[in-house]
Amino acid sequence: MGKMTVLVVEDEKIVAMDIENRLKKYGYFSSSASSGEEAMEKIEEIHPDLVLMDIMLKGKMDGVEAAGIIRKSFSIPVVYLTAYADETTLQRAKITQPFGYIIKPFEERELRVAVEMALCKYKMEKKLRDSEQWLTATLKSIGDAVIATDEKGLVKFMNPYAEALTGQRQEDAAGKPLKNVFNIVSEETGKQVEDPITKVIREGIFFGLADKNLLVARGGTRIPVDITGTRILDDRNNILGIVLVFYDIIERKKLEKSICMNQKC
Repeated sequence: MGKMTVLVVEDEKIVAMDIENRLKKYGYFSSSASSGEEAMEKIEEIHPDLVLMDIMLKGKMDGVEAAGIIRKSFSIPVVYLTAYADETTLQRAKITQPFGYIIKPFEERELRVAVEMALCKYKMEKKLRDSEQWLTATLKSIGDAVIATDEKGLVKFMNPYAEALTGQRQEDAAGKPLKNVFNIVSEETGKQVEDPITKVIREGIFFGLADKNLLVARGGTRIPVDITGTRILDDRNNILGIVLVFYDIIERKKLEKSICMNQKC
């Protein structure tokens, strides 16, 4: 891996030079900017891996505003440099989700630890985001309907096939109880079947909620479906939620009926 690049945004030139020299000694490439506006130009030019941002910058844009733009537009981790900031400024700084704070004056070891920890944390978070994006793309592309909930049974994810079968959009269903989205009745009795969340928690995994399941979609359409449910567990076997996989079996039902008629069963 090549050297990491750190951009120092500090309006005190002597302080900026000192930090740059220390970073170079640690093995990083470094550059500096004296204002938020200049920082944006430098980011476009050098594409740094980390920004050390003085909170109290001179000029039209302070460090907090600059950090907010960097996070939103460039997704680069920011560590704040500060000697003092009032409570209002600190609260604003928290909203930008910094990867750390370095309090001036600081020891050399404090700077190095803050930089290394921020880069490590960002790398881990990026891996997690990439993994989540990969999983989401996979679930969206499969041919079965998928709904996932949290441990309270509130909908967190629906793939396009689940949206099509239930008649519900994910953005409308997110955060709502599963029963508001996934309404299953027995084809034989027309009554509500057992709550899938209760069944999953009790059994761990299930195949079907009744002998013949009907999904009551938005608008009242009833669709015969096969259903599988399973728990989502953390590494300590605590339940994080459940996943339901289901699919339309209407064509299979038609085929079964046709075969039965031909065989006069």
